[in-house]
Amino acid sequence: MYCAGPHCNGADKAALRLAQLERPVKLMLGGVTGWRAEGLALDDGAAAGRN
Repeated sequence: MYCAGPHCNGADKAALRLAQLERPVKLMLGGVTGWRAEGLALDDGAAAGRN
């Protein structure tokens, strides 16, 4: 989950709800840039035929 701005709490609320539903969730602190900085991969959907 991530939000576009520093004052957005939508990602926090969504992550909490998913965790309450016992779903795996990770907050992407720093957005996509922070995600990549942690060495985590992004899925562009190509494997599933989505573009």
